[in-house]
Amino acid sequence: MAKTSEKYEVMYIINGNLPEEEASSIAQKFKELIEANGTLDEMEEMGKKKLAYEINYISEGYYVLCKFTSSPDFPAELDRLLGINDGVIRALITLRPE
Repeated sequence: MAKTSEKYEVMYIINGNLPEEEASSIAQKFKELIEANGTLDEMEEMGKKKLAYEINYISEGYYVLCKFTSSPDFPAELDRLLGINDGVIRALITLRPE
């Protein structure tokens, strides 16, 4: 029997060169997207941190972690949208262990 929903977490990094208001607005946009397509279990804005290595000459980023429950087809769309957002420099979606 196919599961109707799975538990996921997404960690993404917003460009640290952006003004804080813009970074917050990107985080808010993805929070609303997750809520529209599933259940947001937890969201943690970890703030600005130095990256382990530069990505496209960017050395700092705003880290955001969201834990959510959704249908198995939503994470692919979320990953696509994170990938085409100019403000997001890295994103990783994983299945949370039960």
